[in-house]
Amino acid sequence: MNANATVLGLDIGGANLKAATAAGRAASVAFPLWKQPDSLPAALAALATQFPGIDELAVTMTGELCDCYATKREGVNRILDAVELAAAGRPVRVWGTAGNWLSVIEARVQTLAVAASNWHALATFAGRFAPTGAGLLIDIGSTTTDLIPLEHGIPFGKGSTDFDRLQSGELVYIGVKRTPIMALRMPNLCAEYFADTRDVHIVLGQTPEDPNATDTADGRPATILNSLDRLARMFGADRETASMDRTIEFAIRCYQRQRAILVEGLRRVDSSDLRTLIVSGAGEWLAREVWKAAYPELNPPTVSLSEQLGPDISACAPAYAVAVLASESPR
Repeated sequence: MNANATVLGLDIGGANLKAATAAGRAASVAFPLWKQPDSLPAALAALATQFPGIDELAVTMTGELCDCYATKREGVNRILDAVELAAAGRPVRVWGTAGNWLSVIEARVQTLAVAASNWHALATFAGRFAPTGAGLLIDIGSTTTDLIPLEHGIPFGKGSTDFDRLQSGELVYIGVKRTPIMALRMPNLCAEYFADTRDVHIVLGQTPEDPNATDTADGRPATILNSLDRLARMFGADRETASMDRTIEFAIRCYQRQRAILVEGLRRVDSSDLRTLIVSGAGEWLAREVWKAAYPELNPPTVSLSEQLGPDISACAPAYAVAVLASESPR
């Protein structure tokens, strides 16, 4: 491939498909992979058609963890099958957590090297904003939070797999949209998927309403009134048996608990000599608050990927990262 070829970066997750080019075009579509794995090739092909003139695909993924696959190996291979179909003969390369590119053939052999690799791709790209000394990337997405140490711009975490990163605290399974409220481990609540963290942030004005979004616990739109209803169910009530004030107070407690969990995780990551803090993701605002709560005495220079890249590209940051990284290292 020549150095002037156009690369489409793909970030294939369990709930969303994201695409971007190094030139700054980006698109994201909701796609519950665990519900319709056989539809992935068509969904990727449809997404790719939004980017005419593409010469190559650069891929990162997290969707292999979905329970529609018996193992990560199966998930990686099924995703690669879908990517090859969508590529329609165009070259494909896959990002690995060793910071290298693999061919599809190599990725099928080294499945754990490419599984859950999007955090590493994002950190490798973001490292250019912290080129010297110790840095830290806090990326809070819809489902998870990544706390990624950087050394001279290079990811320097303790683990590379989901298992290892969960143990080290560098991966926290808390996000600003899809985390069920029962996962916050609060007392005296229903152990049911009645509401999620997006409901909390909508009610508190931290996330805007989205009347067109119905990927909620009860399938009703993501509006303030519906979010209040969903949250009230969590403590065994409804709009007739609990006041709005009581439900809002519950939302505040949920938010405080979510922040406390993330603060606990952040304090496990050594930040004593930090030179640069980088924040990104749908919960970038929460990343700032978590940092201040965890280390109120530290005030390092802070880089916002949303400000650096703009909201559209920032929302597809791992896809943009692999597009840029591939463009900078032509075949």
